[in-house]
Amino acid sequence: MYIPRLGSGWAKPVLQGTGTEVLKKGLGHYDRTAPLGGTGNFAVAGHRRTYGDPFKDLPELRPGDAVVLTDGTTWYTYRVTREPYRTRPEDIGVIDPVPAASGFRGPGRYLTLTTCEPEWGHSHRLIVWARLDATRPVADGRPGALSG
Repeated sequence: MYIPRLGSGWAKPVLQGTGTEVLKKGLGHYDRTAPLGGTGNFAVAGHRRTYGDPFKDLPELRPGDAVVLTDGTTWYTYRVTREPYRTRPEDIGVIDPVPAASGFRGPGRYLTLTTCEPEWGHSHRLIVWARLDATRPVADGRPGALSG
């Protein structure tokens, strides 16, 4: 995963699952959510202030910001659709195929990023939602969202 707003060198691996050992190594794809680029919600969890602090600066994301992922054959560029959303840990609906609080109104290709809130706590969760904006074969080079 690449998030240009967080710095030109910001790049983190997305592994399968969200267990403790997975999140020690990088970001984790929630098992019950859509595959990368697929219809539904590709949801990813990451620590905010441990194990490399991958989502430390998640509150910096703004509507229109790019979140870019690749599976080795295709680049997927998602665009953030709203300011980060704060909720309680038990609000698991944030990773539903069409999350109710996201503003999405029907099936689509979505991305959800989740982390702890506040920065050094865990009483809440910080959520960022994005919508698939573009795909590009890896053979065609890096997407424009990563150039610049």
